[in-house]
Amino acid sequence: MTDACIRAVVESIHSSPTQAVLYLSGGASLALGWLMSVPGASNTVLEVVVPYSRMSMIQLFAKIPAQYCSQQTADEMALLAYNRALKLSSPGSPVLGVGFTGSLATARPKLGDHRFHLSTRTSDRHWASTVTLSKGLRSRDQEDKVSSYFLLKAIANACKVSSTFDSELTESEVADECERFFDEDQELEQLINGQICFKVYPFSSDTSNDDRKIILSGSFNPLHDGHLKLLEVATSICGIGYPCFELSAINADKPPLSISEIKDRVMQFEKVGKTVIISNQPYFYKKAELFPGSAFVIGADTAVRLINPKYYDGSYDMMLKTLTGCKRTGSTFIVAGRNVDGAFKVLEDFDIPEVLRDMFVSIPAERFRMDLSSTQIRKSSGM
Repeated sequence: MTDACIRAVVESIHSSPTQAVLYLSGGASLALGWLMSVPGASNTVLEVVVPYSRMSMIQLFAKIPAQYCSQQTADEMALLAYNRALKLSSPGSPVLGVGFTGSLATARPKLGDHRFHLSTRTSDRHWASTVTLSKGLRSRDQEDKVSSYFLLKAIANACKVSSTFDSELTESEVADECERFFDEDQELEQLINGQICFKVYPFSSDTSNDDRKIILSGSFNPLHDGHLKLLEVATSICGIGYPCFELSAINADKPPLSISEIKDRVMQFEKVGKTVIISNQPYFYKKAELFPGSAFVIGADTAVRLINPKYYDGSYDMMLKTLTGCKRTGSTFIVAGRNVDGAFKVLEDFDIPEVLRDMFVSIPAERFRMDLSSTQIRKSSGM
């Protein structure tokens, strides 16, 4: 394959909206050079990790893999990369996770096959391929080139970019490929089970590419005008960022939402053209890890719970440690006034620990005050 052909494919990949994280071990090194040397790489590549040593692979998986070079390992790498891409991507962008593990020619003879395993994961598709190479037919450089061609083609296919490759395989070398597609229900099931960390429904017409999210979390049962106005005011105070709502399918003290319940609540956001993220994390310290650098829009009633040691097993130090961890992710809290214990309270009514004060930003009562709640709406309508 000529350099011009490779460059054309990479340019097409970079022109697509897909953003990717790649986890590669044991080969396909040329593909990284091809991706990074063509202008526009930052449109596509969010992160590349090369867990080359066994200890590096163990730390990536937080366990010892059954095999370091196998299709299962490549599949798990792709899923980890996909979840990482979700966290790093621009809101609403399609994301891709790529896993590659190879056992290619080395300076010493190998007992096993020369082979590589590839896996890609998008929101609705998992594709996998295993290629076993003929021993002694190629040098390490040549085997790396073959694996790089396959990797680049896999990325192009996942980005829905047309590509024609000469795989340079012999007749006896056949790629063993398989793919699965997921519908919305299956993807939500994976989210509830913890396989994927969140799903974005990008209903908003906002085309902002700002990586920072301005997030209003809640149960939205139902979504009402107060939610919409609050996020609008918070966005104007933040100045920059992508406004969106977030609903956790997992509750701290209730059973998980069913798939039908999630879809019913998502439909509310589609009707008003607002982006909503479905996650599986009910706690803000976990949300901060999922959405680093975000501004979380909360009410004063939530703010007072966040700084109350009662919710940290009675430990003031644990409260500070937890919220300091949120601070390290770059997270902030935009606080609106709410009724607390029968009285309207704003951020200034609470004693925020000094080390945390710059995390909290107040929404003035004259900018936003609405005592309406979803609970009141449900009661008044007999829901």
